[in-house]
Order: sequence, then structure tokens, then C-alpha cells
Amino acid sequence: MITLRIALNNLLASRRRTIFLGAALFLVTMFFVMMLALTGGVLDNLIRASTSISSGHLNIGGYYKSTPSDSQTIILNTSQLKQEAKEALPDAVRIVDRLRGWGKIISDQGTVQTGLNGIAIDEEREALALLELAPAKEYLENAPDPERIKGSLDELKKPGTIVIFASAAKRLKVDVGDAVTLRTETLKGQSNTAEATVAAVVRDLGLLSSWASFVPKQTVVELYQLKPDVSGAVQIWLKDIDRSEEAMNELRAHLDKKGYAQIEHDGQPFFIKLLQTVPNEDWTGAKLDVTTWEDEASFLTQIITGLRAVSFFLVLLLAVVIVIGITNTMTIAVRERTREIGTLRAIGMQRWRVLALFMIEATLLGIFAAGAGGVVGALASLLLDAAGIQLDIDAIRVVLLSDKLHLVPRLVDVVAAVLTLTAVSALAAFLPSLRAARITPVTAMQSAE
Repeated sequence: MITLRIALNNLLASRRRTIFLGAALFLVTMFFVMMLALTGGVLDNLIRASTSISSGHLNIGGYYKSTPSDSQTIILNTSQLKQEAKEALPDAVRIVDRLRGWGKIISDQGTVQTGLNGIAIDEEREALALLELAPAKEYLENAPDPERIKGSLDELKKPGTIVIFASAAKRLKVDVGDAVTLRTETLKGQSNTAEATVAAVVRDLGLLSSWASFVPKQTVVELYQLKPDVSGAVQIWLKDIDRSEEAMNELRAHLDKKGYAQIEHDGQPFFIKLLQTVPNEDWTGAKLDVTTWEDEASFLTQIITGLRAVSFFLVLLLAVVIVIGITNTMTIAVRERTREIGTLRAIGMQRWRVLALFMIEATLLGIFAAGAGGVVGALASLLLDAAGIQLDIDAIRVVLLSDKLHLVPRLVDVVAAVLTLTAVSALAAFLPSLRAARITPVTAMQSAE
């Protein structure tokens, strides 16, 4: 307790030095927390976008091969598979099926490649709650009423309709109510077309929305001439998304027990397996493929990895600067306090307590400064997130998977940042503290003379 009191008094006595080092630790911790919050925001965007555009928390997909070299992404006996999912996963809150297609949207002034999600809008209102109608300024040049919002997702109840994202509408140069043509190619190489009316234009959700659109299920059925009870995938949402991998293993075991043929689990999106993996496997018929949302969005997780790497690298550089600063400052402090150290040693303070004294000073500085930086960084992140800052640069939208700046400061990240910078502060003081502990009373007196 006495050592702690001495350490606090020393910090207060050296105000200039304490403020300088404390400010550095404060700023680095604040920056670190905000970078972690940005990474958390991108991860949150990824989860929300992937589980509304292309995936459930879990997916029962499948592939059908009439010959070993071809493949088609469909599942048979869809209604029975939904029932199997209910039996295997009592914590499932929603189970729906979506049809999958790939083709072109053609307008009078442009063409875009798109993934066609065949949905029943009444079954997927919760999953599509993330989608926001886009104002005209986001997809029309020189819009007469830039803020006007038209259309409705409910229009997807009508046959011959389509909902597209703003980036696609901008390339196609179409507005709500305009007619477009959908063109797809069947497994046998036959091109089929269908006419559709743009029912709504929704805001972009980063890279995932660049090649996605929504149409009524019947549109995909007609384009691919599918039989009844055939679909693209059964998508399952759980009470707890963190249980996705565990639930996937349970579902795979259940389907295996029921005699369903399955391909080996491969943590890649279905379209990569459709184009690269499945055609190279020597089997025919139908096989199922159970995946998690992380599998289907795995090609985007590199963004998260990249942001974490950048955050770590920048903080590492700043931490090196802090280590150098604290080491030099503490070394100077040891020299200035040689007589004080000698006096403490002369009255009986042991070497380990002298070492502890300087280490406690550095640790206290780290706790107070890094703690304040962590709290301010978290509050600043919350304020920036609440401000809803628009991102006008397309490249940034793609990386952050949103058209708005989204930061999610998590308690675990704030605590980790504070503990990390506190540990850095303490470690930087170890060598000067060790030097102080080696000072003898005789050396201190000689220095004072």
C-alpha cells in the first residue's frame, strides 16, 4: 500500500512527464479502439448483408449432375428438407426456401450480370428488413426530384417484377416502373428470357449487392423450367447466429442419418463450388451441401482480415514509439531520483520493492491513460455511428460493405485495447526499473556528492 502511495505521489510530482506520456497512451488507445470498432462495424455489415441477400445462418444447398462433368445448383424434395431442418434444429426461428439463378438484366441503355434470388416476399420480411428504398439521386443522373423514393418491396407479390440495387439501376439507367429483360441459360445451353418491371430500387449493401436482385419465385421457375418442389436452397435462421457451425454439424449428422447423400463440407460459396469443385467430381445424381453464412461470405472475410492487419500494424508502430518514449523518460527519471532511491534502500527497502515501485508507476499511468482513451474511443465511435455519415466514394463503400460509416465498439475490444496498452507501458518501464533496483545506497550517496 505504501509503495502504491509513493508511486502515485511520484506521478503527480512529475506532472509534465506524466501528461506527455499519458497523452500519447490516451491517443493510441483511442485510435486502436476506433479501428477495432470500424472492423466490428464491417463484420456487422457483412453478417447483416449476407444473411439478407444471399444466405441464412445455415443453408441446405445442393447440386444435381446428369453427367459427371456438369452441375446445377438445385435441391429436390424441398418441402421434405424443410421438415428435416425443423426436426434437427428446434432453435430455428425461420426456415424458407429460395430459388437461385444467374443471368443478365437488359435495359434499353445497359446490361448487368446478376444473381437472381427467387423469393416469396411474405416469408422473408424479417430477412429483408435491412433493405432500404433508395432515393432517386443514388441511381439517376440529374433526377428532377433527387430525394424522391418510389416503389415497394411488396410489389414482388406480383408476377413479372424485380427489385434491384442502386448500383445496378445506375448502370442500367432505369427507374422504378421501367421494363427490363431477364436472360438466363439453362444447363443444356438454351437461352430463356422473361420480361420484368422494376418494382423498387434499394440502397447498396457493399460488394454483396453488386450482383444481386430479387424476383418472385415463379420467375426463376419459368426461366429454368423447374419442376414442382424443386428449389435452390433451404435457408435457416437461428436464435443465436454464433451457434451456426455447431448447428451445421448437427444438421449434417441428421441428414446423413436419414440417408441423404452429401458432398464433403467445403467452406466456400456455392457458386465457386458450382463452377470449380463439383464439375470435377466423378458422380451423378443429387447431393446436398450444408453451409453456414460464413462459408457463403468467405470471399469477403479477407476484408475483415485486412482491416485487422492494418489496425495491428499501425498500433504496433505507435506502440514502438510509446515504448521508446517511456523507456527514455523512465531512464531519465531513475537518474534524477538516484538520491531518493538510495535513501529508500538505506532505510530498508528491498531491491524487488524498488523494481515494483517504478513498474507500478508505469502500470498506473497505463491504466489511467489507456482507460480514458478506451472510453473516449468507444464514445466517439458511438457518436460517429449515430451520425450516419454517408460514404460517397464507391471504393470505400465496397470495402466497408455499406453506404454509411458504421462502427460497433464492443466491450471485449475496449478491454483488450486498454489491457494491451497498459501491458506495453509496464513492459517499457521494466529495464529502467531494473536499473533503479540495482542502485546501492553507497552509489546513491556518491552521486549526491
